[in-house]
Amino acid sequence: MIEIRGLSFLYTGGNKNALSDINLSIAEGEFLGIIGSSGAGKSTLTYAINGVIPHHFSGDFYGEIRVNGIDTLESGIDTLARHVGSVFQDIDGQMVAQVVEDEILFGMENFGVPHDEIEGRLEDALSAAGIKSLRYREMSSLSGGQKQKAAIAAVIALRPRILVLDEPTGELDPQSSRKIFECLRELNEKHGITIIVIEQKIMLLCEFAKRLAVMNSGRLVCEGTVKDVLQKPNLLEDAGVNIPRVTTLGNMLKQKGLYSGMLPRDLNEAQIMVQELINKNGAANA
Repeated sequence: MIEIRGLSFLYTGGNKNALSDINLSIAEGEFLGIIGSSGAGKSTLTYAINGVIPHHFSGDFYGEIRVNGIDTLESGIDTLARHVGSVFQDIDGQMVAQVVEDEILFGMENFGVPHDEIEGRLEDALSAAGIKSLRYREMSSLSGGQKQKAAIAAVIALRPRILVLDEPTGELDPQSSRKIFECLRELNEKHGITIIVIEQKIMLLCEFAKRLAVMNSGRLVCEGTVKDVLQKPNLLEDAGVNIPRVTTLGNMLKQKGLYSGMLPRDLNEAQIMVQELINKNGAANA
């Protein structure tokens, strides 16, 4: 679905590549999390996928990106937006209407959605994002999590096959953050939408994403399943990623020669690890 080959990008006026020789394939129906420290190139990578680079932010672009076979360098943002829906970090800056319903209608009208499809798409989008009850609410009355869901609904009403989100839970509390990710998982699993999300809350990504891509200084330094990536704690630490505490604990036990299994990624796997240690010590003392 998305093929990135030899991608490098230098912003106009920059003195260092924001992206350097990125190679990445993203299959249809994936849920990919992108992680890395501030300035690692995460947002720039998503801007390249949705066409914001190089069509809005100029610079030196090398390599190739194809989205559903479309070359992003040769196609405009409007064309790409029919395939890739984007939810940016600044939600308030993305909103254009005062009422949730109007926010969703605005995009469909701009994209020329046939009139007889609009009501159905509107209801489907509200339902998929879990905000049917907010249809007539004013944007100013919504919580941060509700605004995020409204932005997601406005995008999915356009029926893109790919949804890109830049730190959608950045200013949300843990409960609201989880609700956003539950919404994304439902879009992914029930509607088959490919999800690409930048997120600093590594525990959420470990629970919901199927694959992780690790960025460091504009380079893709690692990518793979969540479990496989977490087995490389030193690489993650070098990339400025705060790995789950249970993973850190498992790594410390490994370094001391007390544990040799897979590093845990959540509390359930940590419990299994501890039980293995207890059983091992019990057998040794028997």
